[in-house]
This record gives sequence, C-alpha cells and structure tokens, in this order.
Amino acid sequence: MPAPEAAQRAIEALVHEWARAVDEDRLEDLAGLLTEDGEYEVASRYNVDRGLPLAVIHTRSRAQLRDRITSLRVANLYEAHCYRHLVSGVQVTGEDRGEFEVRSNYAVIRVMEHDGASSIFSTGQYRDRVVFEGAAARFRRRHVVFDSKAIDTLLVYPL
Repeated sequence: MPAPEAAQRAIEALVHEWARAVDEDRLEDLAGLLTEDGEYEVASRYNVDRGLPLAVIHTRSRAQLRDRITSLRVANLYEAHCYRHLVSGVQVTGEDRGEFEVRSNYAVIRVMEHDGASSIFSTGQYRDRVVFEGAAARFRRRHVVFDSKAIDTLLVYPL
C-alpha cells in the first residue's frame, strides 16, 4: 500500500477518473475501476437514512457492471444525452486493514443531445470503500447516495 500522501492522491485520481469516464462516454472503462467483487449501488438518501434496502441500481461485481453497460449500449432505448460531473470534497474518513472509507460530493448536469438543454440531473454523495491492488486504487464499493427521493427520468448511465 502506498504511503498516506500517495494513497490520498491515488484515491482522488480514482474518484475523478470515474467521473471523467462517464462524462467522456468511456463507460466500458468503469468496470476496471472496481475490484473483481466490487459493488456499485445507487440509492436515494431517503432510503439510506431509513435503512430501506431499495436501490435504483445494484451490481455486486465487476462483471455485473460490465453486463449493465453492454445492455445500455445494445438493448436499451433512451433519448441521447451526456453528463458533466462536478466532484468536490474528496476526503478519506477512515482506514481499516488497507480499506479506505472515502466520501465526496457530486453534482451531475445532464445535457440533452437534441436541443442542448442542460439541467441539474442529480446531486449527492459518493460513499466509497477503496483498496489498493498493487499500486492501483480500486473501488471495493462505490455507493452513490442521491439527495432527491427519486430520479426524475430513466437513469441510463452510471452516476
């Protein structure tokens, strides 16, 4: 595991790389940012605060996330759009046996392809568990907690 300062920089780079991969439509790269058994979950703060188990998206492995991305590329129908992430406050809040607890805030702006209209699509917090595989930081758990009670339309791309 890298030294603390190097670990912090690697974790920040991982968090920002996820956002860039989504924003640049490199969705296939996301699975590689997870450990093999890495979990990706998207849930409302309302449900999380009440201990309710319902998630909008929940994949339990790198392979499941890869399958979801393949499906959205070849099977799903949706209005063309893209995202722009604003990520702030990346902070390591704890560490236990080489697993880092990380929190950061996000805002996602959605831009519609047909008319260029943009709007705030989602805001919330990333609640991550990050480990190092050699020198590479990977998400063991990427938990997206969005602030609103629901997503206003179909959630196609990962947040």
